[in-house]
Amino acid sequence: MLFNSPEFLIFAVVVISTYVMARHSLLLQNGILVIASYAFYAFWDYRFLVLIWVSTFVDFAMGQAMQRWPTRRRWWLAISLGVNLGILGFFKYFNFFVGSAADALIELGFQANVPTLNIILPVGISFYTFQTLAYTIDVYRGKFAPERNLLNFALYVCYFPQLVAGPIERAQQLLPAIRTPRMLNMANFWSGLTLCLVGFFKKLAIADVVAIFVDQGFAAPEQYSSFELVCIAYLFAFQIYADFSAYSDIARGVSRMMGIELMRNFESPYFSRNIQDFWRRWHISLSTWLRDYLYISLGGNRLGAVRTYINLMVTMILGGIWHGANWTFVIWGVIHGGVLAFHRRFMAGKQTVSQGWWQPAVSMLATFHIVVLAWIFFRADSLEDSVDYFHYMLQLNGGIGDFVPPVVTSLVLLLMVDIPQHRSKRHDFLLYWQPLPRALWVGMMLFAMLTIGAQQAYEVPFIYFQF
Repeated sequence: MLFNSPEFLIFAVVVISTYVMARHSLLLQNGILVIASYAFYAFWDYRFLVLIWVSTFVDFAMGQAMQRWPTRRRWWLAISLGVNLGILGFFKYFNFFVGSAADALIELGFQANVPTLNIILPVGISFYTFQTLAYTIDVYRGKFAPERNLLNFALYVCYFPQLVAGPIERAQQLLPAIRTPRMLNMANFWSGLTLCLVGFFKKLAIADVVAIFVDQGFAAPEQYSSFELVCIAYLFAFQIYADFSAYSDIARGVSRMMGIELMRNFESPYFSRNIQDFWRRWHISLSTWLRDYLYISLGGNRLGAVRTYINLMVTMILGGIWHGANWTFVIWGVIHGGVLAFHRRFMAGKQTVSQGWWQPAVSMLATFHIVVLAWIFFRADSLEDSVDYFHYMLQLNGGIGDFVPPVVTSLVLLLMVDIPQHRSKRHDFLLYWQPLPRALWVGMMLFAMLTIGAQQAYEVPFIYFQF
């Protein structure tokens, strides 16, 4: 059930309307949301509800066990980690590791007839697994007492707006909202609706429109000139940001209508002036998760410079692997880890006194292009495909082609949202404008969705659904 589908619009209207009618009963509200969330997930594949139930019951039980038998809390944490990472590892990485081992044996001259399994990747498994792990790790660390109400905890795990592609919420933020009686108000409704409008605009008028150019370019790079391949790389950078931030906007908007606030996942990342700043703005729920539960656990920056660089590299490589079982994601992680280490060694803490606008602009452009080059590995279907893409892009042959207009159009449309959000520090910036400019802006968004977006003849899944 895609957010950009008629089925979801009907589903959302029914759920929110039913939820509003139960506004005087917290138990009933949470029960409605749990049932709706399970129905939402079952629409993809009802069989994988079992995996969500296993994560829910195991982590709820381990949280209770840590409180009841604190001297053995390491064992309870180990069980939680083992069950969750075991499920994630089997469904997402089994064939990858088996295939990689077979390839290594063949390279060494051995015969390797290793069977692979026809495993279907459960949608959203990486997101809800990290969310439940954050809960048990924080209970283990004594940051808060474990949740005693199973219904509340089940809702924390399966809450449908952010179940499939985040944000990866922390228990400290989401569970108090789940436990608190929620009285809906029109301010939250209009603010949430505004976030949904912005999200649908980025998805339908930008991400889905450029998707066809990106798919064609990465499928057959040999058919395009070097300049065209550069344009296609730009288009993918715009596509993945518009697509993923659109999901987050819609998720936050729907949730805000129901009185539950989700965290911001993006803060105009392409305005970043260095790679460290980029990771403070891009997929914030994942980057902070990696920082708090992996980087710091490895020692962070407390064990000397060399160990810090190693920790950065390991964290980003594992962050790349989190996205999928493919060597392209490993290389993507290596690039970001290496650039982060370089920035920390040579640039961190150094402030340049600027006499004009050009120094921040140069830093911004340099950071953006590093990110774009890394996106090529992220988008390619295999390591060989990414090498082919770079090979044809660096041949410096061919003409301009027809890719300048979509690049310019998608950039302008993206800046229509990003600049006001960046300057106002509000994602629902439209609510604070005067009626006339607000009406003009909404009109432009709707016009773009109905004209440019209407060129897309089918519903394009959100990119991060595959992770």
